[in-house]
Amino acid sequence: MAVTGTLLLLLLLLAGAGVGVAWRPPKGKCPLRCSCSKDSALCEGSLDLPMSFSPTLLSLSLVRTGVPQLKAGSFVRMPSLHLLLFTSNSFSTIEDDAFAGLSHLQYLFIEDNKIGSISKNALRGLRSLTHLSLANNHLEALPRFLFRGLETLTHVDLRGNPFQCDCRVLWLLQWMPTVNASVGTGDCAGPAALTHMQLRQLDPKMFKCRGIELSWFQTVRESALGVEPFSYQGEPHVILAQPFAGRCLILGWDYSLQRFRPEEELSAPSVVSCKPLVLGPRLFVLAARLWGGSQLWARPSPDLRLAPLQALAPRRLLRPNDAEILWLDEQPCFVVADASKAGSTTLLCRDGPGFYPRQSLHAWHRDTDVEVLELDGRPHLLLASASQRPVLFHWVGGRFERRTDIPEAEDVYATRHFQAGGDVFLCLTRYIGDSMVMRWDGSMFRLLQKLPSRGAHVFQPLLIGRDQLAILGSDFAFSQVFRLESDKGLLEPLQELGPPALVAPRAFAHVTLAGRRFLFAACFKGPTQIYQHHELDLSA
Repeated sequence: MAVTGTLLLLLLLLAGAGVGVAWRPPKGKCPLRCSCSKDSALCEGSLDLPMSFSPTLLSLSLVRTGVPQLKAGSFVRMPSLHLLLFTSNSFSTIEDDAFAGLSHLQYLFIEDNKIGSISKNALRGLRSLTHLSLANNHLEALPRFLFRGLETLTHVDLRGNPFQCDCRVLWLLQWMPTVNASVGTGDCAGPAALTHMQLRQLDPKMFKCRGIELSWFQTVRESALGVEPFSYQGEPHVILAQPFAGRCLILGWDYSLQRFRPEEELSAPSVVSCKPLVLGPRLFVLAARLWGGSQLWARPSPDLRLAPLQALAPRRLLRPNDAEILWLDEQPCFVVADASKAGSTTLLCRDGPGFYPRQSLHAWHRDTDVEVLELDGRPHLLLASASQRPVLFHWVGGRFERRTDIPEAEDVYATRHFQAGGDVFLCLTRYIGDSMVMRWDGSMFRLLQKLPSRGAHVFQPLLIGRDQLAILGSDFAFSQVFRLESDKGLLEPLQELGPPALVAPRAFAHVTLAGRRFLFAACFKGPTQIYQHHELDLSA
């Protein structure tokens, strides 16, 4: 049977004072409301801390005192204490360094009090402590690192507290197997699903205590329809398609100011997409424009500026809406979705110094978006159209052939895909109706989840750090960030983006530099906003 703190105190008092020795107060060294022996004291009733005792005092018991809280340095005048006991007191908090100066303390019993909170550094400096009891208090959680530096602990009693078994107890579950001490923990008082379960029986893996937050970092003036990250000469960059400013704007990182700044701009009136392609020292930028024809810009080497290289398929690309990059037969290619009735979505591949049409796809269907993905080890294209359901093409015999369409997916404006756990998922954007998440089953995409999305033009998945996110941008409400929960295989709401609120978002992208992660949000009716990605430890 375990020895309680009070019983242990009595045994130690008897051993220290000698059996049969009466309590007697040393002259001038025993405060009022206290009974003292040679090296022990017991105090009861109203009193104030710190108190003055003989410097050789070894044990002190405080019972039913009116002390409101244990403040820093409450026992600095008792440096020789080996045992300290509190029972049936009314104080509710223990502050940092409450036991400062007690480097010889071995037994600390704080039992049957009303303690609801204890500071993380409350036990700092107790390097000789072997027995600690916080039993039968009002503690719902203990601060992380509370036991840091207590290397001599052999017994810890936490029983009788109403612990809430959520992320706040995770550190305790992880700490217990690492120490050479017996720990009594008691039962969970909540949440409801874990009530009455013994805390030591909980599996730390059941807790999800890592969170993320996207907080505003910087604003880039002028509206934008597209944003694309790329790395050139080992440095991260971002390029914005800014139709009202009539340019593709390249941003780089200013290491001295610790923010993004403009580096170069390309004249591109009515631009809808600026797509960068890096081939060794060469940088290409496809500027897809609604009027005046689409252009390819090139930078032959890092010491030169970008300059126009060629006009791109002027008879086919009449109203481009989206552009993507893919590799076919070890050659880089662009595919441009065209939304005009007279034009056609076009595949342009490198041939000599430039890029030239290799195949026209999906003529007369007014394509609004193209997505490049790999299925079954082969390149595929998924075209979203204003006139029919999204159509999936696969690469066969040197050209793209229609494979299937996406069932039950009318009025899809754009599609984006991501991979997780070996599966391929689609995010389908719908302006009217619910946007959808689908999963590839080996022969077709099947519906997995619907998300309300009135006024959405973009539903974009992004892998930021370890988190698979998807952002649903809206013209009528706050843009919503979702995170894929691996155990459920579903997207769960994470946070809203803002403030500042996004005004008609059209594209999202992320870039990582110097150990920091940033999210860009290109907005059609407002400036581009940049957010920083932060990881949060919810168990702290």
